[in-house]
Amino acid sequence: MNIVIEALKNSILITGLVMIMMLLIEYVNIHSHGSTFSKLKGSSVRQVLLAALLGLIPGCVGGFAVVSLYTHNIISFGALLAMMISSSGDEAFVLMAAVPKTAAILFVSLLVTGVLTGIAVDRIFKQNKRPFTPEEYKIHDDCDSIASPSVFGASIRENLRNFSKERLIIIIGIAIFVIAVVMGLLEHEHMEAGASGHHEEEHLHGAINIFSERWINLLFAGISIITLFLTLKAKEHFIKEHLWNHVVLKHFKSIFLWTFGALLVIHFGMQYLHIEDWVRDNVVLMLLLAAAIGLIPESGPHMVFITLFAGGLIPFSVLFVSSMVQDGHTALPLLAESKGSFFKAKAVNFVVGIALGLLLHLFGI
Repeated sequence: MNIVIEALKNSILITGLVMIMMLLIEYVNIHSHGSTFSKLKGSSVRQVLLAALLGLIPGCVGGFAVVSLYTHNIISFGALLAMMISSSGDEAFVLMAAVPKTAAILFVSLLVTGVLTGIAVDRIFKQNKRPFTPEEYKIHDDCDSIASPSVFGASIRENLRNFSKERLIIIIGIAIFVIAVVMGLLEHEHMEAGASGHHEEEHLHGAINIFSERWINLLFAGISIITLFLTLKAKEHFIKEHLWNHVVLKHFKSIFLWTFGALLVIHFGMQYLHIEDWVRDNVVLMLLLAAAIGLIPESGPHMVFITLFAGGLIPFSVLFVSSMVQDGHTALPLLAESKGSFFKAKAVNFVVGIALGLLLHLFGI
């Protein structure tokens, strides 16, 4: 039962973060008549750089933003790859606390790798057909007219007098999400290491209390409050056509169900899987194991490699492969939106990760 509750909490948190990010992107894009994000379309390099930098943000918030941009045909597949490579998910918090100097080197290495891989993929495999329809982020005539240059119209007081059910549901949903985040109702444990890494686990748990992800959740709660305010001010057309029909109805159900289902499978599997018991002195085997576990779209299974590295049991090359291939929860919304893109991105990251890991191993790193 605890596994189901934990998966449900994580699913609500992930879905809430994704939906808030999608709503904000919708506000910015429509209010600017598409000019804010359209500037990215003209330069693949800018897209890759932005995505890689967003991926460096600890946790999954930056990654969710990149997935949202990709699923709306605003950034390239190479940019998506750059984010997934540079992202360490929730593990970034533990890395900064347990091995800060190594974490800095690792983050820079992941950033450079992500940018170079993303640019190379975009140059070599030019995509003529995107996995999403061109109607995404469509700007309706009455939102884009000279006479109506903004998504905001009447005052909040006037909007409250004529409350639509769509606006009410969105506002209540955001308010409940903010309360849950602020009260810590959706927070979860990140450490999954077993008995063999008990000492390091205790050290990392203490470190997590100092460099907790709670601050970024609280920051996101503040962003959610801003989104709530914008929702109170927005025009009815924008609420119904863009936020409700385009974001809520089109994305909410699929993201939540795919996330919940995937987390249930992962949590039940991890209940009977003690990864650290498999680790031996064979570095090549550990590299393959790190890459294979990195394919799991979850924060938790990868923590064992941080524990082992902090205890001096594995080299940097294994930690690098683990961090490069895995991306925490970031890929779950992508799995819900485009399974083809998810598997292609994971395959590229797996191959490049193994190749670079073996290269680092050959140099004794």
